[in-house]
Amino acid sequence: MTTVLTHATIYTGHEVIRDGYLRFDQQLQAVGPMSDYQPAPSDEARIDLTGQTVVPGFIDVHSHGGYGYDAMDGNADQINAMVQQMTANEGVTTYFATTMTQSHQNIATALQAVHQAATTNPVIQGIHLEGPFVSPVFKGAQPEEYIEAPDLTAFKAWNELAGGMIKVVTYAPENPGSREFERYCLAHGIVLSVGHSNATRAEMKHSLATHVTHLYNAQRGLQHREPGVTGHALLEANLYTEMIADGFHVYPDMIKLAYELKGADRMELVTDSMRAKGMPEGTSELGGQTVIVKDKQARLTNGHLAGSVLRFPDAFKNIIQFTGCSIADAVQMSSGNQAREFNLTQKGSLTVGKDADLNVLDSDLNLQMTFSLGRLFTPARVNQ
Repeated sequence: MTTVLTHATIYTGHEVIRDGYLRFDQQLQAVGPMSDYQPAPSDEARIDLTGQTVVPGFIDVHSHGGYGYDAMDGNADQINAMVQQMTANEGVTTYFATTMTQSHQNIATALQAVHQAATTNPVIQGIHLEGPFVSPVFKGAQPEEYIEAPDLTAFKAWNELAGGMIKVVTYAPENPGSREFERYCLAHGIVLSVGHSNATRAEMKHSLATHVTHLYNAQRGLQHREPGVTGHALLEANLYTEMIADGFHVYPDMIKLAYELKGADRMELVTDSMRAKGMPEGTSELGGQTVIVKDKQARLTNGHLAGSVLRFPDAFKNIIQFTGCSIADAVQMSSGNQAREFNLTQKGSLTVGKDADLNVLDSDLNLQMTFSLGRLFTPARVNQ
């Protein structure tokens, strides 16, 4: 059935329509001001959204898990259940399941499971391979015993098992063999992302990467005599930078600094969430490591941050609070940039012909409902 949302403030990703309507089934059929609205001759479900805001569905390109599940569990049914929770409770309508540094067999099993899950769940549009080709100096929560230099043979086999779904790979470009690895990825449309890296600015300049994993975190930081990964990311206008906007991974003032330097066009909100998201606080697990969740923070027993329990709607609200950016800029950072960078041609904006992926927010920007390919989802616990 066709659905029409009326009298909403609509952020299309290109313009703002203050009193507008959207008509859609699985794809968007019409978007415009209410002055252009004409009721359809056939039946359609009409929802009055007076006082509410519509934005494109959120795109999370870096998330390991949530709601008790993790991509590394290697279970397609559980991955599907996890992603459905993210769609309903967080408005995530496009998702890149993210792996982590583990044994070759565990990575292979996870990739196969994600590929299988994606055959029945169109929200899953890609895979983010985080590790194992990273640096032990900035391993973060990546288990050091499995860290290695790029293994192109293994990577080719993984991408085949994944059905070509690997869209982005986090690696350390200072590792031996990185140039050959980079050339293969570029030839196969895989975005290169520097993360968990001890690279200097000079080494970064020789890299072919165009993306930086969770800016500031688990990377050689900005120093007055060595810009490192962070300084390079802030200086180079072409680099996309992920941001975990929970206020714990990065101090809010440093998020604002990145926003002032990069602008809304090169920052992408991610959650980097792990299985404990959406679950009661206490003991959890990440990559075989014990994680303690307390006060909305997930930490290993040594105190290091281990992913997050950040919900995407909170990241959306936080980026506005931390930087003073507009809702339109937040839309760019939560969907538009991801769609452009990863060539998600049917996603990222509310344009006629694109997939009907959209979120309805109240006056406080709390998520009220989500439409994914036109299918309605509502949060189980609104505003939590």
